[in-house]
Amino acid sequence: MASFHRRSVEEHAASIAELLAGTLEPREEIVVLDDALGRVTTAPVASPVDLPLFRNSQMDGFAVRAAEVADAPVSLPVVGEVAARAGEPAALRPGTAVRIMTGAVVPEGADAVVPVEDTHPADTDPSAPAGVVVERSRLAGEYVRDRGSDVREGDELLPAGTLLASRHLAVLAAAGLATVTVRARVRVAVVTTGAELVAPGSDPGPGQVFDSNGPALVAAVHAVGAEVVVRESVADDHDDFRRALAAATASADLVVTSGGISMGDYEVVRETLEPLGADIGSVAMQPGGPQAVATVDGVPVVCFPGNPVSTQVSFEVFVAPLLRRAAGRPERVVSTRTLREDVRSVPGKRQFLRGRSDGAAVGLVSGPGSHLVAGLAAADVLVVVPETVLELQAGDQVETWEL
Repeated sequence: MASFHRRSVEEHAASIAELLAGTLEPREEIVVLDDALGRVTTAPVASPVDLPLFRNSQMDGFAVRAAEVADAPVSLPVVGEVAARAGEPAALRPGTAVRIMTGAVVPEGADAVVPVEDTHPADTDPSAPAGVVVERSRLAGEYVRDRGSDVREGDELLPAGTLLASRHLAVLAAAGLATVTVRARVRVAVVTTGAELVAPGSDPGPGQVFDSNGPALVAAVHAVGAEVVVRESVADDHDDFRRALAAATASADLVVTSGGISMGDYEVVRETLEPLGADIGSVAMQPGGPQAVATVDGVPVVCFPGNPVSTQVSFEVFVAPLLRRAAGRPERVVSTRTLREDVRSVPGKRQFLRGRSDGAAVGLVSGPGSHLVAGLAAADVLVVVPETVLELQAGDQVETWEL
């Protein structure tokens, strides 16, 4: 049977870290670029090619020999056109110019491109080839992108540990790479409980509330680099919860639940997990006092209280740091800021108050209640007040966690 006890935030965090230690060992997988956004590379990525792949034009204009326009203005016959398409253009004959488009292959023999705005049509005989007047000289190499001028074959494109953004995917694709090796995502199941819960968008009856924990936990899991493989919402029914739990443990590396772990009646999570040896107790924190952990079918289960602010704060305190680390994501941002107002706290409990920062200062945006979801939405930091601190004055320094 489970024991019910109170532990510190650090003790409970250590318990969860120990429970998840094997589950969250970093793994890697190969993914296509379309699925790589927000993933983290596990090894340096080298370019298999030179970039650019070939010598090409930086501008729309005319490919010329620089020496032949040194005494501009100069009139040259235009003997062809090169568009940005596949194929190798004919070599540029001496004393001529070729119209060229941005990105097109620069013909052999040409060593400069004159932008179209530095030219005008030559006044030639209608029966003669079209001509162009180059109004200003260009040095050899101007407006020509040489092969390998950006990256040489074998150069490092991205270091290990890169959090992939669109700009990183662009360089991988430009180098012809269709896949990249990244940290594997932890597979998480989210199970919310409560007979009073109804889905957002439905019409609640008397005593019913919308399930905000489900969408919030799913989003929180994605935000720290993991993936949700099971999403269930069940009433206070033991058979339904056991069915949901079985589906969760069959597919996930980690199960996260909300609700049903207090000491009252109808606490379906506690009543189901107690016989399985769950560690159920209370943590000296507010919000988020009731907490539980268990192992079911070899899969760790972390249980949070059901009040929506308690659920979200508990996830950020206990699970988010572990999932971030497993995904190779940056650690949470912790700062010290100056309080803009007086704060009273609760003895013996660490407070995670909701705050709004303004550079180096922070003020509270709501009371401490665990149901105040609008206050949490208005916050951009958690204000951490230690268990031993009962009162803070405006101007005091406090620890803040960025949300």
